Amino acid sequence: MKKTEKLYDQDPFLKEFTAQILSCEVIIDAWRVTLDRTAFYPEGGGQPADHGILGGAKVLDVREQDGVIFHICDKPVEIGETVTGSVDWARRFDHMQQHSGEHIISGILCRLYHCDNVGFHLGAETVTIDYNADLTWEQVLKAERLANEAVWADRAVLITFPSPAELAELDYRSKKELTGQVRIVEFPEADRCACCGTHVARAGQVGLVKVLSCQKFREGVRLEILCGDRALRFLSGTFEQAKAIGQRLSVKPLEALDAVERLESELAAAKARMADLEQTAYAALAEGQAGKGDVVLFQPPARPDSVRRLADLTAKSCGGLAAVFAGEGTVWNYALVRAGGRDISALVKTLNQTLHGRGGGRNGFAQGSVQAAQSDIEAFFAFFAASNL
Repeated sequence: MKKTEKLYDQDPFLKEFTAQILSCEVIIDAWRVTLDRTAFYPEGGGQPADHGILGGAKVLDVREQDGVIFHICDKPVEIGETVTGSVDWARRFDHMQQHSGEHIISGILCRLYHCDNVGFHLGAETVTIDYNADLTWEQVLKAERLANEAVWADRAVLITFPSPAELAELDYRSKKELTGQVRIVEFPEADRCACCGTHVARAGQVGLVKVLSCQKFREGVRLEILCGDRALRFLSGTFEQAKAIGQRLSVKPLEALDAVERLESELAAAKARMADLEQTAYAALAEGQAGKGDVVLFQPPARPDSVRRLADLTAKSCGGLAAVFAGEGTVWNYALVRAGGRDISALVKTLNQTLHGRGGGRNGFAQGSVQAAQSDIEAFFAFFAASNL
């Protein structure tokens, strides 16, 4: 099959083109179309395929095999016709910004810290890059700063197809051994790399490079980055969130962290004070059940550990089974404690079955939740008051 002329290699900014349909065949629920030439970039090298329109059909995916580019379309086109193709430019330019930004920061990181880029994925939300060195966050931030300086310098991107002899003299990055014609993409003073992807014409068109994270991955690290419009939208959203938080706390956006830390300290102190008051209140409540034997108590909604603490105190005071239910309506957390640790597994099993509950325990203790009205809970314990459960 005739190889496809790659218009995107000649001009990555080409948005529309005309081409002749060479073939169109059905594949499951789509059509696979070949052209004599195309501006649609096929998936490869970590960069997703272009989308767009081809003679009225939607281009859903683009793949390359042995130099032939296949366009996966949602409906057939007429073989032999000359059609117009339109590339989804917003998607293409986004991919160009992300891929070019990745080259710039990778070239800088690999030069500064003698590492290799061993993985690259341009996702729908973020870009991930893997390096075979244990880079620190400080090193990554330094590279981010230098990458943006290269963007702001706005030098022209150089794309060449050197001869084998010229290639042998070049210092360039490549993830694998290459054969045949090699395409070199160079961002002056930032990177020189073998690459088949689409790139911006000048570094300034990348706009911005922002690193979101640096995490340990295999023998090195994985970076998550955003470039261009993605970075702008992310940072704008982050600022708007910081601004809203600052307004709630009556501080400026960049002072929100200090305000949150103050709130955390105040909240921790309030929780400690509340725990002390709760313990005092529970002790008094439990003392009021002294010597009563089996008791059932109902409390406002409370955390499971608070429910258990009240049940423990009450069991010691009443000398029998303390059943504490905290909640309202038909939703309750419960804790059951029997003085002396006597087995209550049969009681808990029946309780869960009768009151639509879930939970369990051992050695005279059980904890869980039920979905039942307070009157049903009271009736359950009244019915079993005289049993040995």
